[in-house]
Amino acid sequence: MSASDGRSSATEGGAPVATALFAVALFVSAFLLFALEPMVAKTVLPTLGGTPMVWNTCMVFFQATLLAGYLLAHAAGRAQSTARMPWLHPALLIASLAVLPLTFTRVPDVSDHPAIWLLVELVRVAGLPVLALSMSAPALQTWFASTRLPDSDDPYFLYAASNAGSLLALLAYPTIIEPRLGLQPQGRLWVAGYGLLTLIVCACFFAPRRNTRRDEPREVVDRPIVDRWTRLRWVALAFIPSSLMLGVTTYISTDVAAVPLVWVLPLALYLLTFVFAFSRVSGRATAIAQRVLPPTAVVVVVMLPAGVPATEVSILLHLLLFASVAMTCHGRLAAERPPVAHLTEFYVLLSLGGVAGGVFNTLIAPLVFTSVTEYPLIVACGCAARSLHTAGTPLRVTARDLLFAVGAGALMAAIIGIPRLDPRLQFVAASVIACGVLSQSRQPLRFALMIGALLTASAITAPTFGTVLHAERTFFGSYHVGEKRDAGFRALYHGTTLHGMQWLDPTRQHEPLSYYHRSGPVGQAFERIARLREATDIGVVGLGAGSLAAYAREFQRWTFYEIDPAVERIARDARYFTFLETCGVRCQVVLGDARLSLARSSARFDGIVLDAFSSDAIPVHLLTREAFMLYLERLKPGGVLVFHVSNRYLRLAPVLARLAADRGLTTFEEIRTRAAQADRATDGESSSDWVVASADPGALVALATDPRWTLVTPPPGTPLWTDDFSNILAVLR
Repeated sequence: MSASDGRSSATEGGAPVATALFAVALFVSAFLLFALEPMVAKTVLPTLGGTPMVWNTCMVFFQATLLAGYLLAHAAGRAQSTARMPWLHPALLIASLAVLPLTFTRVPDVSDHPAIWLLVELVRVAGLPVLALSMSAPALQTWFASTRLPDSDDPYFLYAASNAGSLLALLAYPTIIEPRLGLQPQGRLWVAGYGLLTLIVCACFFAPRRNTRRDEPREVVDRPIVDRWTRLRWVALAFIPSSLMLGVTTYISTDVAAVPLVWVLPLALYLLTFVFAFSRVSGRATAIAQRVLPPTAVVVVVMLPAGVPATEVSILLHLLLFASVAMTCHGRLAAERPPVAHLTEFYVLLSLGGVAGGVFNTLIAPLVFTSVTEYPLIVACGCAARSLHTAGTPLRVTARDLLFAVGAGALMAAIIGIPRLDPRLQFVAASVIACGVLSQSRQPLRFALMIGALLTASAITAPTFGTVLHAERTFFGSYHVGEKRDAGFRALYHGTTLHGMQWLDPTRQHEPLSYYHRSGPVGQAFERIARLREATDIGVVGLGAGSLAAYAREFQRWTFYEIDPAVERIARDARYFTFLETCGVRCQVVLGDARLSLARSSARFDGIVLDAFSSDAIPVHLLTREAFMLYLERLKPGGVLVFHVSNRYLRLAPVLARLAADRGLTTFEEIRTRAAQADRATDGESSSDWVVASADPGALVALATDPRWTLVTPPPGTPLWTDDFSNILAVLR
């Protein structure tokens, strides 16, 4: 046997190990990248008030950096000559070790645009290591394609290892990592993993290469020619699921909580569809998704305009729709994957579409739309994804397609617009229209146009907020001021959550309504607790419509802390609400994150009301030990803390009781239950949940003797939330 034969046998004998090494490198790289996403978002979340847009902005950063990494890999490996730079990837990994661990210490000014500030901060702190990780998938697959290893001519199977690592990281973070480790230990383990990855990648770098310029890889059958139309189609098929992922994330986060547990569900589904798309079951999974998509889309489209809150069933339906759209798009992308010669370009275009989807949802949509309009818009585009043909045939809309769409939209508008129509009849009529739309699902473009027409008609005619007087959208949320003259009140909504009401009758406009009703828990607290009734200084975290200003007495000074300038503008506009106007100079508003503002302030209060939890999307950073200590520092001796913790999905009283017990405070709670609309129409009161705590038990003696209030003690095993640790799973209802 010749020496060359010996080398060949050695190479073949070590092939499984070498191939496994590449797969492990891709798996570990993806795991680190996607574990870092929720870790970084959770770290910066307190700085920006806990808004769901923090996650979307972080997603844009990671998507944009992923695109930059793919471009670098494309530039480094595009030339089949000695000019290639395979050393660039390991060099970046090694250089990135110098900036670890990642430390976020800066805070934004009030004048800074939150999204722009966060993007700059992410680039400054995490840009280099994230860029190095982003290069891994195309760079390692390009290396593998240049080796003498089996299957090197079609290395796309390694993409499954990358997506598996991403998926495992996202599932493990909220269920295993976050509940057991604080952010600092997480960071230390992540740095150790990054060092291990650097060693593995360096080992891959020295894998056996072909000594001569290799032949062009064999063409895989049924692959399309990479022309301009193909490239545009790849970008579009990547754009749709990326945008829809952020849209459904915003939908869920707004009504539940801006926490990793909620963030990762859509992203995990997004990655899972990639895993299926580049696996051997791709064709079957794509076919199933295309069958599931039309009926799910019809159901969701009927639910969306009605403002149905995020219940378990509705969340599952939205996630199912997203998964079916993503699988349809990603399955088609996998079916069209090009030969190895176009591998890096393929990944660049996929990443470009993903970035475009993120930029559209995070930066463009909030400026263009006053509500989350991009979500239903992309739902319609997702339904049209099935009509993107591989043959390069341009999309053609016929007069028949337009006629069907206009007819469906007109019928839906007519049904919704009928005054005082029995809701059951309206539902039946809408269902009949939906069935008619579903019957056209075999015509993908026509079906998508009809879905879009239904959404447009419903958005125009649906009386979700009554008569909309004002609509505005900011980084922190979507706001609507709605007036319902038949009920006699005007209301402020954040998404679908009520944030304050006021009677239209001028003689009753001084009465606080909804959660703040005088007969409710907060009214009882201000009436019965002497320390609040006789207070000179009251601090309030969260402004809303300014309802709590109705409790301000002539001798009191009230300071409201509000993160969103838009909320103050609405609350001060006498065309909508007059609570602040009536309060006058006794009530002032401090803009910025409440926790940062309180930390900078030297003010002391007799009572602090935490009213930032009335939305179901809670700012977790206001419910930590460090935040609690800050509140106590800002209280005068014997002062009182009042927490509004009404929430459909989370039971927050045990968390507060644990925090209070940690500092030796006494805690009482009252849960006020009201029949939904009937009672509100008569007296304006809503169901609510309030918790009161004080270091002076004597200050709460009036509540101790009131049967409506219950002494709260933390159940055994209730975790103590800190800035470093919180566990949303422990407080789910």
